Amino acid sequence: MKKLVILPTYNEKENLAQIVAMVLAVDSSFEVLIVDDHSPDGTGEIADLLASSETRVHVLHREKKLGLGTAYLEGFRFALDRNFDLIFEMDADFSHNPEYLPDFVEASRTFDLVIGSRYLQGVNVINWPLSRLLLSYGANMYVRLVTGLGLRDATSGFRCFRREVLEEIDLHKISSEGYAFQIELAYICWRKGFAVGEIPIVFVERRAGKTKMSRRVIAEAVWIVWKLKLLNLFGLYRRK
Repeated sequence: MKKLVILPTYNEKENLAQIVAMVLAVDSSFEVLIVDDHSPDGTGEIADLLASSETRVHVLHREKKLGLGTAYLEGFRFALDRNFDLIFEMDADFSHNPEYLPDFVEASRTFDLVIGSRYLQGVNVINWPLSRLLLSYGANMYVRLVTGLGLRDATSGFRCFRREVLEEIDLHKISSEGYAFQIELAYICWRKGFAVGEIPIVFVERRAGKTKMSRRVIAEAVWIVWKLKLLNLFGLYRRK
């Protein structure tokens, strides 16, 4: 099976070369797509150097910082156009450990969308302040309460999609970012009848660089659940 790990980047020069090497070392069926939002720290140039020396590394350059959601959407289209079978979302800052990738592959035999959960077996988060942990944990409780989506970690950004899932979703209609983007995709997959499952991971706060969290990202996640619930009432998430 062809497998593509999508790595959105913005100012990740300290992390990029090592995280790419770790992904490629999992096995020869893995390839990497770096989607760089014109990082001012030179991340894009590092990405080009990696791609020039390794055929399993691909790069998409974007002209400005356009956000996590649109980066993944471009990555999904890239993967579908090139007939990848499994498509992964993963952070480039080592908060998501590439050592879990084989676990995702194994779980994809059962599930159409596999989510790496920080809260499936207790709370497995390292180096977060209590305030951010409570925000994340509370957000997932809120999602379950409002939508009925039975996931412990609907906001996780460490994921594996079978290509059939992404082919079924109208990617042009996805407009959310950050936490909201992850909630929206998981909800749509669930409502369309795909098998959505979780595997346990340990999440470690980034090694280097700055977090991309913002108040706008949080606010969007708060209202997206009500939008999804309303759109579902109109039958917009039925299978094609």
